[in-house]
Amino acid sequence: MKIPNHVGIIVDGNGRWAVKKGKKRSEGHLAGSKNLDNLCQYIFDKGIKVLSLYVFSTENFKRSDEEVNYLMDLFVKKFKNDFKIFSKKDIRIVFSGRREPLKKEILDIIDDITCKTKDNKSGILNFCLNYGSHAEIVDACKKINLEVINNNLNIDIIDEKIFKKYLYNDLPDLDLLIRTGGELRLSNFMLWQSAYAEFYFTDVLFPDFNSDEFDKALLSYSNRDRRFGGINYEKKNN
Repeated sequence: MKIPNHVGIIVDGNGRWAVKKGKKRSEGHLAGSKNLDNLCQYIFDKGIKVLSLYVFSTENFKRSDEEVNYLMDLFVKKFKNDFKIFSKKDIRIVFSGRREPLKKEILDIIDDITCKTKDNKSGILNFCLNYGSHAEIVDACKKINLEVINNNLNIDIIDEKIFKKYLYNDLPDLDLLIRTGGELRLSNFMLWQSAYAEFYFTDVLFPDFNSDEFDKALLSYSNRDRRFGGINYEKKNN
């Protein structure tokens, strides 16, 4: 089975999972968080080197204050727990997204974990929190503009490789992008990085997206013919 280097997951369906079971939406988010703990460890054990998780978009702030506040408290607990787990596994934890309007408690834990795991080498766990790909590209353009204005960067040498370094994190492009929950859209997730990603959509709601479901996504990925705009001559001649 082919193993992708960088996997992205759009974590979707926690709230609907709870509603279907007659529970509060917060109980769905808690179930999703617990599932994520086990799933992340399984994914790294499979040999994936980079995992990006879309856990909260810039648009999610439109939800009720009660739900947003619950999620933020849940993130604080989860990040503290993940630090203990993945630091032992030599996994570097990074965060992608805008800092405003995140609360100081969230920012402090983000900064602390990023600093303490920055030298870990065995893999990268990227939490996309208060993230939107349009915002990421706009913010990258602003950073580049300042560099050019301050004579730190020659505009004539800017290419795709240089531009990529100004994104929230300089990570490899996505190989496999998974979306749970049945929706067939990217919802503004890693548009730059997913240019040649293989997409896998499933109706399974995230709290039920376990290791067996992830293996189905890997099997689907293994059967894809990735040509990157070219031709696979070996397959063509068979």
